[in-house]
Amino acid sequence: MQKENIKPNFEFIALMAALMSCVALSIDALLPAISQIGIAIDSLDATDNQLLITMIFLGLGIGQLFFGPLSDTFGRKPMIYFGFALFGLASIICLMAPSLEWMIVGRILQGIGLSSARTISISIIRDTFSGDYMAKVMSFVTAFFILVPVVAPAIGKGVMDVFGWKAIFYMQLIVSLAVVIWFWRRQPETLHPEYKIPFSSHIFVDGVKELVKYKETLAFTLISGLITGSFLVYLSASQHIFEDIYGLKNAFPYIFAGLSIAIGLSTFLNGTLVMRFGMRKLSLTALILFCTVALIYVILFRNSGNPDIMILVGFLSVQFFSLGFMWGNFRSIAMEPIGHIAGIGAAITGFISTLLSIPIAAYVGSFIQESVWPMFVGLAICGFISLGIFLVTRGKVFKMSKRLA
Repeated sequence: MQKENIKPNFEFIALMAALMSCVALSIDALLPAISQIGIAIDSLDATDNQLLITMIFLGLGIGQLFFGPLSDTFGRKPMIYFGFALFGLASIICLMAPSLEWMIVGRILQGIGLSSARTISISIIRDTFSGDYMAKVMSFVTAFFILVPVVAPAIGKGVMDVFGWKAIFYMQLIVSLAVVIWFWRRQPETLHPEYKIPFSSHIFVDGVKELVKYKETLAFTLISGLITGSFLVYLSASQHIFEDIYGLKNAFPYIFAGLSIAIGLSTFLNGTLVMRFGMRKLSLTALILFCTVALIYVILFRNSGNPDIMILVGFLSVQFFSLGFMWGNFRSIAMEPIGHIAGIGAAITGFISTLLSIPIAAYVGSFIQESVWPMFVGLAICGFISLGIFLVTRGKVFKMSKRLA
């Protein structure tokens, strides 16, 4: 099924990016509206309102456990349709929510529904490509995907200013419907009948047993969780940092967009460089840079207040630039050995990494009250743990390959 030497067409990359972008739009377009939503549902604690961002990730993690295995049984396309239908229902719950608790329920269900797009798009890519070529495709898909966070907060703010915060949810529904129609008309089913796995009560257990045989898959799933968790700290606290701590409410969407461009640029560069240098070498170099920058910030501003906004943005820009060389590559390395169980493999690895990232974001985010310093402490800790796992795993794989030789 995999086409290692066939160049993917632009529409395929754009369509996979559009599926993933529905996730980003549901997260990032809501950022400028968090405070207004809090007022509307009588939730005035900025830390509590961060749950509107982190809890959708909980849904994304849980949903993968269902949509991944079911897509291995019934095909990729039917599960995409079901997931978007659930997303629509969840959006209605958010629109009618009278309290923070009900809004959180709606956001979790939104995440569960969108997990179909997030997980199955990766499975479709893995059905079609492998190795560094898969990493190349993943990089270009992620580069397009990053364009959404660049503009989503500004779009969300514009829609909110004109029509109110509820219009953001209506906008998300319209966009998701357009993507589903595009997917239905243009994307063929990539799971051939002979590769379908009959559904059984122990399909998940069997998938886990198969997955744990591959140590590199487990290692890079953990690394993905740690790095995603460190980024989720920023994502959930960004509105509080720029609007409340720095008092830059009107500039927030543009700062957020600028930092997202740093990720998009490096992700695009990764897509052009990965075939030359390999996904492991590029991601290791980026991880070292990520750790170094975080550590420098922690040391420089340990006993001082928040730096000038330009200094903070400078540090974050380098951090995010390094992320573009890690996300797609880490996911590709984790998925490479398990192409024969791509659906359940994407589900389990995605669930583990998401489950790991949420408590990291919640715990570190609780310390971000008046200072940004705790965020960089979290970035540094997650980065150095990831680096340790990477180096240990790399050594074991190298020794194993020498024995085989």
